[in-house]
Amino acid sequence: MTERTPPTGSPATPDAGAAARSESIFRRRLRKFRRLKRGYWAFVVIAVAYTVSFFLPVLANNTAIAVNYGGEYYFPWLRVYQASEFGQSAVGEADYRALDERFGEDQSGDWVLMPLYPYGPNESLLDLPGFPPHPPSAEHLFGTDDRGRDVFVRLAYGFNISLTFAAVVTFISFVLGVAVGAALGYVGGKFDLLGQRMIEIWSSLPFLYTIIIVSSIIVPVYVSGRNQLLQPAFWLLVVILSAFGWMGITYYVRGEFYREKAKDYVGAAIAMGAAEPAIMFKHILPNALTPVVSFAPFAIVGNISALVALDFLGFGLPAPTPSWGELIGQGMNNLTKWWLVFYPLGAVFLTLLLVVFIGEAVREAFDPKEFSRLR
Repeated sequence: MTERTPPTGSPATPDAGAAARSESIFRRRLRKFRRLKRGYWAFVVIAVAYTVSFFLPVLANNTAIAVNYGGEYYFPWLRVYQASEFGQSAVGEADYRALDERFGEDQSGDWVLMPLYPYGPNESLLDLPGFPPHPPSAEHLFGTDDRGRDVFVRLAYGFNISLTFAAVVTFISFVLGVAVGAALGYVGGKFDLLGQRMIEIWSSLPFLYTIIIVSSIIVPVYVSGRNQLLQPAFWLLVVILSAFGWMGITYYVRGEFYREKAKDYVGAAIAMGAAEPAIMFKHILPNALTPVVSFAPFAIVGNISALVALDFLGFGLPAPTPSWGELIGQGMNNLTKWWLVFYPLGAVFLTLLLVVFIGEAVREAFDPKEFSRLR
C-alpha cells in the first residue's frame, strides 16, 4: 500500500519559513553581524589581542616565571625575591636575565624560565651600547624610548590599559546614561523638562579645564609594585571621564522610552499591575537598547582617544605607567627617531580602525528597520 505524503503546511511537514520567523531578533542580528566579514574579523582580532594582553606578565616581562636554584623552586611572578637569595651581589630584586646567563655558563643544573619576551615595561636598559633611544633590533623589536625602556613591551601593556580604560568608562557612562534617560522618557512632564535643563548645564562645563583643576588639586601618584589597572590615578580618570561621558546616550534612550511607552505591550503590563521599575527595565529597556549597542564601539573609540590625548598633554596616567600618549609625546620630542613616531601612532591607528569596523558592523546589524516586526 502506497504511503500518502502529507500536504504541504500540515503538522507533519512544518513550514520552514515559520521556523525562520520564530527565530529571535537578537539571533538574526547576530547572524547578520557574522556575515559582515570586516567587522566580524575585526572583533575576533581585538578580542584575541585583548585576551592575550592579560597574560603579558608571563609573556613579556623581566621577572622570571620559575627558578630552580639549589634544588628548590621559586616563582618570582608570585612574589619578590631579593638578589642575595640567588647569590647575586646586587641590592634589591634579583636580576633574572643575568641569573639565567650565569646558570647557563656554570653548568650547575640550575635553571631560570624566563618569559617569551624577557623585558619589562618599566625596565630601563642602561647597559645597552650608546645612549637611548636605541633603534629597533633583533632583541628589541621596536627599539627603546628616551629612558631605555623597550617600546614593544610598553605598547603591549598600553594596549591593555587603553582598552580596559575605555571599556570601563563606556560601561559606567552608559549605565548612568541609560538610567537617567529611562527615567526622563518614562516619567516625562515637568520631571523631564527639569532633567533636560540640568543635563544641559552639566554638559556645558569645560571638560579639559576640569581635568586640569582636578589634576592640580589631586596629584596622581604611581604606586610601585601594584598592577597597572589598580593604580589610584587610573580610577580617578575613570570617574572623571564617566562623569562627563553619560550625557550623550541619555538623549537616545529618552527618545526610545517615549516611543516604546506608547505601545500596547506597555499598556498591557500596566493593566496587569506590573510595578513601574519592572515596566521600565524588564519590558521597555530590552526594546530600547538598539542605540546603546550601536553607539558603544564608537564610545570606546572616543574614550581611547581621550586617554591618549590626556597622556600626551601630561594630565593622564602618571609616569612610569605604559601609555600610548606618553610615547607619542616622546615621538614629538624626537622626530628624528622614527620608531618613536611610527610605532605608537601605528598602534593607535590600527586599534581605532578595528574598533570602528566593529562599530559599523554592529550598527548595520542592529538597524531597527532591518528586522522590524511592523513591516
